[in-house]
Amino acid sequence: MEYLKETQGIVAFSALAVVLYLLARRPSDPRLRSVTVLVAGWAIGYPFGRSASAGRWFLGLDPMVCQLIQHSMLQVGVYGLICFFIFSALDDAGARRQALLQLAPLALCISAMTWAVLAIPDDLRVAAARVPNSLGGGPTGVLAITVFYALGNGYLLYGFATMFVWARRYARGAEPRLRRGLLITSTGLALLVPADAIFVSSNVSRYFGEPLPRWLLTTAVWFLLPGVLLCVVGVIYPIAAMRFAATRLWLRHLRAYHRLAPLWTLLHQSFPEDALHRVPSRRDAVSLRGVHRRYYRRVIECRDGLVRISPYVAETPGELPLSERLRAGLETRRSGAVTMRLPIALAIPEDDGMDADVRELEKLAAALR
Repeated sequence: MEYLKETQGIVAFSALAVVLYLLARRPSDPRLRSVTVLVAGWAIGYPFGRSASAGRWFLGLDPMVCQLIQHSMLQVGVYGLICFFIFSALDDAGARRQALLQLAPLALCISAMTWAVLAIPDDLRVAAARVPNSLGGGPTGVLAITVFYALGNGYLLYGFATMFVWARRYARGAEPRLRRGLLITSTGLALLVPADAIFVSSNVSRYFGEPLPRWLLTTAVWFLLPGVLLCVVGVIYPIAAMRFAATRLWLRHLRAYHRLAPLWTLLHQSFPEDALHRVPSRRDAVSLRGVHRRYYRRVIECRDGLVRISPYVAETPGELPLSERLRAGLETRRSGAVTMRLPIALAIPEDDGMDADVRELEKLAAALR
């Protein structure tokens, strides 16, 4: 368990460093600012939560105040995630108005939780921070503890329900890949809402000395775990799908680049001056953009070379395969002969678009092997 908690802290502060770096590069992006608020709340609250659960003082603050800071930061993070969906679904002006409106329940909840923490007697503060469910009902201090934890879970319930509404609304007009991710996320949120509702009910029922049945709390946990998993998968899905599509395109361009080598080599030997010269960077050989640049350059150079050699190919017998006509035309040009024929179209694709053009060039290159 300690290992998992340490891992959580490492992940939280690593994620904070990443989003702060991204925010420094794009400080005007409201969605990135919202994600930064989410990660910052998670990271800042982490050490306070560790101290509170262990019953230790931290930075001169007693365990219950640490619990307040941890819960408040968690709620600030949920507010940041709400803002992310709002700024994704609305225009900037409408999103700013909605974000300001969403500040009201956050401020009210943190204010009430602060009052509750201040009302907890000194002899209950450590126990309230560590094992609040073991405390009985009745005294004012226990009422304050109940209010604190019920409001903490209550705001999460409100936040998950709000995010569910905005995720569904944003999914209607999103592109297919993002829509699927939002639908997965909203399904996870739909599971988290009843789970948090059970936790809030448990907080309140314990104050009156009537704890909820164990099977109901077990049900909440069974809702909670897949709900969190689906939320994470839904957030990651559009990015992963985009990366998968980019990798497939990278592999296709890399294969086409090598398949065009026989054709490009013959043409480049005859027309070296047509090469699109550019000083490559060290990362070009392995980077996504580097492969794409080399691919497009090779396609363009092959087409330019075919245009240059086409008058000589026009003089060859039309019944021969294009690969043999191309070799014959290149040989004629190398011999120094001059042609008066006009350029003709070679390797004409059957369909429109660059992909069809490249497929035709690949066929010619394969015939030249």
